[in-house]
Order: sequence, then structure tokens, then C-alpha cells
Amino acid sequence: MEGFVANYGLYLAYILTAVGVILAIVLPLIKSLDEPKNLVASAIGVAILLAIYGIGYLISGSEVTARYIESGVETEGLSKLIGGMLTMVYLLLGIAVVGIVYTELNKAIK
Repeated sequence: MEGFVANYGLYLAYILTAVGVILAIVLPLIKSLDEPKNLVASAIGVAILLAIYGIGYLISGSEVTARYIESGVETEGLSKLIGGMLTMVYLLLGIAVVGIVYTELNKAIK
């Protein structure tokens, strides 16, 4: 019984995840076609994320150490790609913390 649930349950979870991702992308696009301003705002958000990733990619290193090779990172390009993504996460985390602190201080002052 466990083998059945593990095998088919995982496949069902994969299928439901794929359906959820597709619906999460397609339905807002359909809704945005009614109001193109929303689509422009979404495009600006995606462009900002790509710019932040570009900054992270440019400042990340491309070294490949023995520990990286053990983890499956064997090329400099892959190392730089992963480093760029990690740097992007750190930058977004910093931006979020600064935004939260600014908002709370602004509320406290008013």
C-alpha cells in the first residue's frame, strides 16, 4: 500500500503542481487582457526582477571548488548562475527588510 501511495501520490502531486502553476500564470494573463495597464505593471515588475538578477550575476564569482563539484556544480557558468540567483535572493531580502523598517518607522512618526 505504501508503494502505491508513494508512486502514484507523487505523480498526482506533480500533476496538480503543474496545473496550479499553469493556472497561476494563465488566469492573470487572461484577466490582464481586459485592463492592459495591469499587464504593463506586471512587465515592469518582471523587468525589475531581471535587473536585480543581472546585478547579482555580475557581482557573483565563477570559481569551482571541490565542494561545488561534489554537489554537481562542475562548470564556471553554472557556478556563476547559482551565485547570481543567491545574490538576487540576498538583495531582495535586504530590500524587503529596508522596506519593512521604513514602513514601520513611517507609521510610528505619523
